[in-house]
Amino acid sequence: MEINVALQVFDALSQETRLAVVRLLVTAGPAGMSAGRVAETLDCRQNTLSSHLKMLAGAELVNSRRVGRNIVYSANFNTIKDLVLFLMEDCCAGNTVVCGAVAQSINETVKEGT
Repeated sequence: MEINVALQVFDALSQETRLAVVRLLVTAGPAGMSAGRVAETLDCRQNTLSSHLKMLAGAELVNSRRVGRNIVYSANFNTIKDLVLFLMEDCCAGNTVVCGAVAQSINETVKEGT
C-alpha cells in the first residue's frame, strides 16, 4: 500500500461513526449488512450514514451490492489487510516469530471474506 492510499484510509477511519461502521461490517463478515440495518444498529440517521458510507467506499474500505431493494455493504477485507500489513511492514525488523502469526491471521480472514 502506498503512503497516499494509507493516508486516505486513515482519513476515512478517523471519525467515530465511520470507524464503528467498519468494525460492524468486519463482524458481519462477507454477508455484510443492509444500509438500513447498519443505521439501526449504530443508531445513526440514514442520510448521515449515507455520507459516511460514501467516504468509506471512496477509501475502498467497504463494498456494496444491490440485493432486491436494499444496498448491502460489506467490509473490504483486502484493503484492511493491506493497511495492517502496511503498518507492520517493518515490524520487529521482519522477525516472523513476532509478526508471522498476525500476518497469517489476516490472510485467513481475507480468504474467508472472499
